[in-house]
Amino acid sequence: MAFIGSPAASDTLHAAHGAKEDLFASLLHHVQDSHELDTPFGHIVLPQLPSFTAGGITFDMSITKHVVFLWVAAALLILLTGIVARRNARRDVPRGFGNLLEVLIVFVRDEIVIPNMGTAGVKYLPYLLTTFFYILLMNLLGLIPYGASSTGNVNVTAGLAIIAFVMIQAAAIRAQGLKHYLAHLTGGVHWVLWPIMIPIEILGLFTKPFALCIRLFANMTGGHIVLVSLIGLIFIFKSYIIAIAPASFVVAINFLELFVAVLQAYIFTMLTSLFMGLGMQAEGHEAAEGHGH
Repeated sequence: MAFIGSPAASDTLHAAHGAKEDLFASLLHHVQDSHELDTPFGHIVLPQLPSFTAGGITFDMSITKHVVFLWVAAALLILLTGIVARRNARRDVPRGFGNLLEVLIVFVRDEIVIPNMGTAGVKYLPYLLTTFFYILLMNLLGLIPYGASSTGNVNVTAGLAIIAFVMIQAAAIRAQGLKHYLAHLTGGVHWVLWPIMIPIEILGLFTKPFALCIRLFANMTGGHIVLVSLIGLIFIFKSYIIAIAPASFVVAINFLELFVAVLQAYIFTMLTSLFMGLGMQAEGHEAAEGHGH
């Protein structure tokens, strides 16, 4: 029998604490990126590429789990949309999965693009549709066994946000012209205030995609961490009675995660189209105000 404060009791507490840390590390391994793929037949070690340093920053170009599921989502997107496009071209009325896909396409066009960007935004529909379906597929892949959600990696959401930033600025420049686009950075104030206003306006250009990046990353990561925490309770208490409650919550949260997967794809696409629309319509609003005066 070990008394509290004795070396034996201290070793027991340290061992128990270490076991819990190992447990959570093992569970979080399925949420974090790694150089291994989990399969029913064991772990597959992914190829490692040599890293290089540029400007004092080390770049590791090795293939990771999230990179693999990026490729899987892209392949699925190309395959499914290609099959549906061919089938719908042969039918007057789409059926089955083709009908579902057409409903989603019409929804993005009529409920996201046109309300935020006007009819002029329809030419950007291919980009916004690709964004919506690509994010949706990446989100859903994280809900299948042995899958991983690439959008739970901030590098992936940062890449999506950078592309969105480029498209937002390109749409604004195309609609306003480069001269008018640069002029709006002054905020329309007296030139004396330009040193203050221009940095603020430039900072505002980057806060929008930054918000897109963090929102998608945090929402997709948060749900998986909650699931891992609930499953961890089963191993901590080691009781069949306690396991009933966490298992029930895990099932409920999985359904919630399914809704969140669709919702986050919608929010990212909707906000991107909104920011693009604001830049495209800026000239029209200013022209209308000038005509009113």
